[in-house]
Amino acid sequence: MAAATKTVALGPEPARADDGPRTVGRRGSIRYDYFKDESELGSIIAMIDKDLSEPYSIYTYRYFIRGWPKLCIIAYDEDQEDKMVGVIVCKADHSRRQRYRGYIAMLAVDTTLRRKRIGSSLVTLAIREMVAIGCDEAVLETEITNKAAMRLYENLGFYRDKRLCKYYLNGVDAFRLKLWLKDVSDCSDVVAARKQQEEAAAVLAASRPSAGAGAQT
Repeated sequence: MAAATKTVALGPEPARADDGPRTVGRRGSIRYDYFKDESELGSIIAMIDKDLSEPYSIYTYRYFIRGWPKLCIIAYDEDQEDKMVGVIVCKADHSRRQRYRGYIAMLAVDTTLRRKRIGSSLVTLAIREMVAIGCDEAVLETEITNKAAMRLYENLGFYRDKRLCKYYLNGVDAFRLKLWLKDVSDCSDVVAARKQQEEAAAVLAASRPSAGAGAQT
């Protein structure tokens, strides 16, 4: 069973027949488009810089977007005169183990529209593109303190592959999250990592006090 099946099923509706070639999906008033050109770059940078603890230079954005334009997907709200309300920026290349790896570099959603599944839709559409070009896996890093991001990705099937100590300039650790996009039956390291995570979760659950224990005085 492919690990990406759950993710793809959660995506927005496909583009309509009257949509332009850039549009890859819809959900309600939100339209999801591929990156078009540099006219969108300023808005992308402004949206992402609001959320980043370490802002990127414009050259970093151009590296990703020019190299992999179909892995940059933008959400527009048609009810707000096509306001940009979300963006995901990714790339795809070979890892040290020669796996073709999709990498999610940046994800941002307008703070006024969070909990509208825009973030999960952007990730889903990016994963679809990674699958279409033959990626074996998708990875990203996120701060261990970013509970919302952890919840979003884990709900889409990502698992915690590694903890990276003091990964960010502010000294915060990161989790590397991974989603295997091919059949995991022949990937012992992936299966082992998931088994370790499940065992750790079981130990943590067993160590918690019962529901009424904390209420006693």
